[in-house]
Amino acid sequence: MNDSNRKILFIIREWINLRIYSSKPIVIKLFRYLSVPLSITAVASLIYSHGFSLSKDESIVINLLLKSTIGFYIFKFIVELFYSFSPLKYIKNSKWESGLIVYMTINILCINLFNIEIVSSLGTQLGLKQLDQFMMLLIQGYFLVFVALETGKASRLLPYLKLSPPALLVSSFLIITSLGTLFLLMPEMTKSGVGMSIYEASFTSVSAVSVTGLNIINVADFLSFKGKIMVMILIQLGGLNFIAFASIFALLANSRIGTRYKSLIQVEYSSDSLESSALLIRQIFRFSFIFEIGATILLFFSWGDYEFEQIGDRIFFSIFHAISAFNNAGFTLFSEGMAHPLISQNLSFISIMAATIVLGGLGFGTIHDLFSYRAVLIRRKNPWKHLKVNSKISLYSTIVLILFGSLIYGLLENKELLDGLKIGSQAFVSFIQVTIGRTAGFNIIEIGELALPTLLILLFLMFIGGASGSTAGGIKTSTFTLVLVNAISTIRGRKRVELFKHTIPVEMLNLALSVFLFTLGGVLLGIFLLTITDGHLGLTRIIFEQVSAFCTVGLSMGITSELSSAGKIILMISMLIGRIGTVTLAFALTRRKKESHDYTYPKAQVQVG
Repeated sequence: MNDSNRKILFIIREWINLRIYSSKPIVIKLFRYLSVPLSITAVASLIYSHGFSLSKDESIVINLLLKSTIGFYIFKFIVELFYSFSPLKYIKNSKWESGLIVYMTINILCINLFNIEIVSSLGTQLGLKQLDQFMMLLIQGYFLVFVALETGKASRLLPYLKLSPPALLVSSFLIITSLGTLFLLMPEMTKSGVGMSIYEASFTSVSAVSVTGLNIINVADFLSFKGKIMVMILIQLGGLNFIAFASIFALLANSRIGTRYKSLIQVEYSSDSLESSALLIRQIFRFSFIFEIGATILLFFSWGDYEFEQIGDRIFFSIFHAISAFNNAGFTLFSEGMAHPLISQNLSFISIMAATIVLGGLGFGTIHDLFSYRAVLIRRKNPWKHLKVNSKISLYSTIVLILFGSLIYGLLENKELLDGLKIGSQAFVSFIQVTIGRTAGFNIIEIGELALPTLLILLFLMFIGGASGSTAGGIKTSTFTLVLVNAISTIRGRKRVELFKHTIPVEMLNLALSVFLFTLGGVLLGIFLLTITDGHLGLTRIIFEQVSAFCTVGLSMGITSELSSAGKIILMISMLIGRIGTVTLAFALTRRKKESHDYTYPKAQVQVG
């Protein structure tokens, strides 16, 4: 197209825009108002279709509604594009939405003109019979993305909610847990089609959102494919937390993240500044999905002698375990857990799982510092710049704890028990069990068969947990490190606490000590209450179960399903508090007023020790 033709098109476009400009606000507002009830109705229909068995007429109505809604979004996008003064810029700014629209439009044209469905035809060519089912989930997922993008445009209102960042975080976990419970109560979530009890649905939802892995049902045998999909979604939401998802949809919809949002991200993921928080939230999703996709691919080729009925099952198992491992969730699709003979003896499989668990437990701030292109480039150009102190603590403490735990585990544990696994040397068995059990709750041997000293080592490792801003639980490695370094400095008579040639602020030391004491208090309170409700199960097993729940690990000595109703409620509360964080919960439940510190009281001499 030459310049004269472009000039003519520009003049025509300008003339049209001037003529229709007055109607633009009314039309755009009308579409926005129409999208809300239509989206709510379509999402409700989608949930109903997956949760209940549908008649033929109901299926036709719901499919028609979903197709009409997708058609509405396509038409809405075209109208907004038409009203835009710069269509190319509009497409560039809405690249995600544009890509979805282009795909859906091409797919609809192929179906109506040539009676060819793109993904279904591709599945036939590749011999993937389940690709039709995946395509239906994909279309419905696309629809939910449309709704999420529209929600993201409205997310600019969230900072105006009169909630503190901790209160907003607590609310998000409670909301997603409640929704997960309602979804899991639907009949189609179980293989029997009867549905779960309220206790089973609540416990499973809390365990998944808190990425713990404790269960009172057998996920592999009890849940249907839809139920397992729901658990997987809850794990992903809980691992990255709902705030991160809301933030990314705000970014995709080109909405600005408010200061309140940024401060929450800064606190949750140990970001250095408010401005770096928006960059970090992108990196969180980028690295999460890169690692999860990479783990999925590696797991797909590492199943060894374990046989699947269809290749679709192999794909789903790989995806589920990759997400569960990276989010340190401890959920598995095997009735025996990872103690299944074909799994526990599969070196490649458990090694991939262990590596994925460690990556998820390092913390997103550390992952960003280690793997982001910008951070690597800065260190390469400026050799004097090193990893951040938080990243060093995360890395070194993780390495030391795994090596320490593996050594003690190997020395203490019964030699015959380890030899029975037949997967190599005892050192490797110890290393793998400590790595996958320390924060994620997977087990390649029966925990109930371990000796008491080994259980104490596992309790110690579970209590510490993973790094700050990670998917792991516990008091966090940074908290343990600061408490330990502070104690050593006090014994040595030093006035300042120094680490990696940096001075640790007193405020951080006080916060670390608070986290340590609050978590210890929460664990002890839970143990006390469980001895009242379920004391007959034995103190050792109760202690192990409570520490595993509060520190969101998921290892169990096999008493979870035997707990009373009150005991299960105690564990659910423990899992939620453990995932949210004791200090965060305290901040959310209290109103902190600004106080003047322009005065000081006389120093008191108090005897200690």
